[in-house]
Amino acid sequence: MEFEIYCDESGLEALSNKEAHAYSAIGGIWITSEHRQELKDKFNAIRAHYGVKGELKWSKISPKFFNLYLDVIDLFFSSEFIRFRVITMESCKVDHLKFNDHDAELGFYKFYYQLLNHWIFDFNTYEIFLDLKVNRDKGRLISLKNALVCANLTADIRQVQGLPSEQSIGIQIADILTGMVNAKFNRKIESTAKLDLIKHVESQYLHKPIAPTGKWDEKFNIFRINLDGGW
Repeated sequence: MEFEIYCDESGLEALSNKEAHAYSAIGGIWITSEHRQELKDKFNAIRAHYGVKGELKWSKISPKFFNLYLDVIDLFFSSEFIRFRVITMESCKVDHLKFNDHDAELGFYKFYYQLLNHWIFDFNTYEIFLDLKVNRDKGRLISLKNALVCANLTADIRQVQGLPSEQSIGIQIADILTGMVNAKFNRKIESTAKLDLIKHVESQYLHKPIAPTGKWDEKFNIFRINLDGGW
């Protein structure tokens, strides 16, 4: 099958500034390519219903637009062709000096590899889109693609590309879900609208608090990476 993956991040400043907050997160949605247009049409219909034309983001959620974001959340959970996976990193345990030669950008893309690699399966085709960033090393996405190709010889990784989030519905949905998980992990939510959205997801769909899941939880997968080592 052919899949598209759209990714975004939340709280990246904590990877280099340990005092910013406890966790950073990188998340993505996996969709079947044949359903891309269906997702786009439904997403745009929601925006049109509320008269909103701009980019949707977790940081923009407010009481005024609560129902808009509620409909987007419901769209995700009601659509069988979309899955979500997020990796969370405890910032105080990220050691770029020891493992990345003091290169935080390299460490960031290693975490991206961990997000993506475990949900790439044999004989499928993947196109991967990340929120566009200006990297110090211009070859980061090429290196990420090469690493994924080498680790998945029987899958077809066609591309790993940066896209502006305002041009990608998939990245906007990934932003909302990733921001939600990271906010829950950091326990710094002051917005009543964001709190109500989290409660809606927990009560209506998860039937439990947002927390790390098993590897094979397919719809809403949360991987809290263990940076302590051990077995």
